[in-house]
Amino acid sequence: EAVKWFRLAAAQGHASAQFNLGAMYYEGKGVTRAYTEAVKWFRLAAAQGHASAQSNLGAMYENGRGVTRDDVEAVKWYRLATAQGDPIAQSNFGAMYHQGRGVTRDSAEAMKWFRLAAAKGNALAQTNLGVMYRDGQGVAQNHVEAVKWFRLAAAQGEASAQSRLGAMYTNGWAVTQDYIEAVKWYRLAAARGDASAQSNLGVMYQRGQGVKQDYVEAVKWYKLAAAQGLDLAQSNLGAMYANGWGVTQDYVRAHSWLHIAAANGDADAVSTRDKVSTKMTPQQIGEAQTMAQACQARSFRDCN
Repeated sequence: EAVKWFRLAAAQGHASAQFNLGAMYYEGKGVTRAYTEAVKWFRLAAAQGHASAQSNLGAMYENGRGVTRDDVEAVKWYRLATAQGDPIAQSNFGAMYHQGRGVTRDSAEAMKWFRLAAAKGNALAQTNLGVMYRDGQGVAQNHVEAVKWFRLAAAQGEASAQSRLGAMYTNGWAVTQDYIEAVKWYRLAAARGDASAQSNLGVMYQRGQGVKQDYVEAVKWYKLAAAQGLDLAQSNLGAMYANGWGVTQDYVRAHSWLHIAAANGDADAVSTRDKVSTKMTPQQIGEAQTMAQACQARSFRDCN
């Protein structure tokens, strides 16, 4: 019913209705999800100066949904929306400067936009602001400020902030080192699907930090993160198979995961894989490589 009325109003040129209709096509609510239709309606609303539509249109171009990916075009629409103070656009605009996409990379400019959006309560901007302070990008390194912004975003349920806050507690950066508190934040983020948190939670279970040591539980979390393509988790999972920790020892699966992790850029996985290879027959190595290729072809899903 909502789609019906939004469509009628949108056809009469009402920008808010056009935006809402675009959002329904984007989310697949009340209609079959269709990114091209979402772009159509966002564009019509954006042309009338609707800030959220401009921001969303920028995101469609940034991610290549319903249109050919175009960072320059994304920046154009984000810029228009930021001029109206849209916090999501400000956050995304900052990210484009941080990554050097569609604009020349500029950490100071990224900080400016992250700060504006963060002040309005945008959780992703708060997280990114925390990262900038943690790493000293565009600003003097300040772990106290990093924790402050991670905590604000984490309180809003932003998984990436929860994961990063857990890491601050693990390392004792600007907080008293506290593995139990770290596990708390990793667990919250891991439950929301954050791959880094899942991997770090696996590490905590493997080492018995903040939780009772439990290799089976460690493997569980490594598998979840590995399925999302996280090379560190893939490497750790391979090591678990190699040692028979939490799983039946299996050199073929160990080699397979280590091979995948190495291909994804994990340097340590290369040496570990080579050590495992010395315990395998050429046939087993060939089987592991075939298994790795099949897993990569499935984007790391259902690889166990």
